[in-house]
Amino acid sequence: MAWEQAMGFHAAGGRQAPPPVAAAGGGETQRTQYPYVTGNSVIAFKYKDGVIMACDTGASYGSTLRYKSVERIKTVGKHSLIGASGEFSDFQEILRYLDELTLSDHMWDDGNSLGPKEIHSYLTRVMYNRRNKFDPLWNSLVLGGVKRGPKGDEKYLGMVNMIGTHFEENHVATGFGNHMAIPILRDEWREDLTFEEAVKLVEKCLLVLLYRDRSSINKFQIAKITAEGSTIYPPYSLKTYWGFSHFENPSQGAIGSW
Repeated sequence: MAWEQAMGFHAAGGRQAPPPVAAAGGGETQRTQYPYVTGNSVIAFKYKDGVIMACDTGASYGSTLRYKSVERIKTVGKHSLIGASGEFSDFQEILRYLDELTLSDHMWDDGNSLGPKEIHSYLTRVMYNRRNKFDPLWNSLVLGGVKRGPKGDEKYLGMVNMIGTHFEENHVATGFGNHMAIPILRDEWREDLTFEEAVKLVEKCLLVLLYRDRSSINKFQIAKITAEGSTIYPPYSLKTYWGFSHFENPSQGAIGSW
């Protein structure tokens, strides 16, 4: 079947890997395994009515903040949102896989559609398969969504990294957010958060990342998905304050500093 062929095609990595390029000295071969244009942290967590996801719109070329209007949160099918940190061109390739997957699923016309759990499972296979080929997709992906199940509307949130390590959790973060945002979420997250409370909490995490992560910019995008559908809001900036004493002289009192 065409749909089965499409699934097998993507589970095998989605495209034929290019032949290894011979090194200039001859003998050895090498692949491109270094990310060029990268996005940083994505933060997501469940709230009362669904899942909220947020990140900034910056993309760095090496250590240069080259692009400032890159959107890294996208809708997948009817029930899911995906956010990505890491190499942006690899994320575009993953979006192409997902477009073909959802199109093949729609062509069945059976009244059902892939939910976030199925799409997350699919992504874990793609990422792990490419890792085994030593040609990874250099991304950490966050997949969240809401779909009606036997127990009513079921919220789902999971992530998968570039080597296929994956898990499901109530709140997740990638990149520097793993170190800076997760402790805040562990302290302040509740399952019964309203959307307004969820926005305040995610903005608090984004502000900490803006202060602490040199790759972050003050231009953020928030998205939500509920049983009614997904909404990706326009980018906006947060009010900042840079007058803290530790910002004025960050090395004061540090042992062994210059």
